[in-house]
Amino acid sequence: MNLIQAKDLSHSFEHLLYENINLNIGEAQSVAILGVSGSGKSTLINNLSTLLKPDKGIINLNNKEDIYARTNDEILQIRKNDVGIIFQSHYLFRGFSVLENLQVASILTNKQIDINILKKFGIDKLLKQHIGELSGGQQQRLSIARVLMKKPKIIFADEPTGNLDKNTSINVMEVVFDYIKTNNAAMLIATHDTEIANMCDEKYYLKNCTLARI
Repeated sequence: MNLIQAKDLSHSFEHLLYENINLNIGEAQSVAILGVSGSGKSTLINNLSTLLKPDKGIINLNNKEDIYARTNDEILQIRKNDVGIIFQSHYLFRGFSVLENLQVASILTNKQIDINILKKFGIDKLLKQHIGELSGGQQQRLSIARVLMKKPKIIFADEPTGNLDKNTSINVMEVVFDYIKTNNAAMLIATHDTEIANMCDEKYYLKNCTLARI
């Protein structure tokens, strides 16, 4: 079953970024999108993840057809219940502790805090520390752990390891890939890191307004 399906997707800002993009991602499948800066990778992630309506095309997510034909409330429910988004920036509450950040997410998603995920990321001993006391890498790992605790069926990741060193990047992504396989979820990741891309089931390159499999 396809969890992510894009049909004839097109988008432009001051110039055309891409047109007639078609993409299908099934259960337990991960797909990487490569491309130079400005090619449209982040915009495509935003289109597919409910954040930005495309100029043209249809997007289906987890059996919800044509998501942008739905009401704003329905789109918000899809984003809340089906989708997890990992950004390069962590978007944590800086005045809160690690535990308080997780508690807010737990309340909003109605999901329990999973200490095992924190252990996998090596941040389970940091619960009492405030966000400002964490390194950039620790903050990013917390941000990714918070997304996984949401138990999303679909993960969209936009340069998720950009703030991590090479070894930590690989270790973190191994946890994410394990989540995808274990939970029959799907992931689309935009990245410049070819090593991370090679860990995915399929790779595509966004260039000259088209998405080509490589």
